[in-house]
Amino acid sequence: MAEIIDDTMELAEDTQKGKFLTFSVGKEDYGIEIKHVTEIIGIQEITEIPELPGYVKGIINLRGKIIPVMDVRLRFKKEPREYNDRTCIIVIDIRDISIGLIVDNVSEVLSIVDENVVPPPDIRTGFHNRYVRGIGKVGSEVKLLLDCDKLLNDEEIDALSESM
Repeated sequence: MAEIIDDTMELAEDTQKGKFLTFSVGKEDYGIEIKHVTEIIGIQEITEIPELPGYVKGIINLRGKIIPVMDVRLRFKKEPREYNDRTCIIVIDIRDISIGLIVDNVSEVLSIVDENVVPPPDIRTGFHNRYVRGIGKVGSEVKLLLDCDKLLNDEEIDALSESM
């Protein structure tokens, strides 16, 4: 029985391999591995919590589950902007904690094969972004592929866990 469950889990992971949910923040297009995504919801009322970092806007109540939400625009040190009807919250799981990522808008799910993913430019070129794990080439466009595990460091995850 355990073998069947293992095989099913591997098959589920295989069907998600190379699939990325793409979204935009400002002029840049990003992608996160679909395996991290729980759901996508529209922007909703956010309850602020004192003493959290500025990019953590607060918490939402999602069907009885309290989820912290982070404004990706602020996390990436971009200018804040008013939320509108295109603003979405992508709910992801990072190391056993659910968190909502507020993005300007969600685009689509794309398949990007490993051959079309290149590492980000070397740190010696002046490019340093700890959140980007690769650059996906899709036709004539590029998508900055995020490393979900690096969106929050251990201390930030601990702080969020304690505030929930």
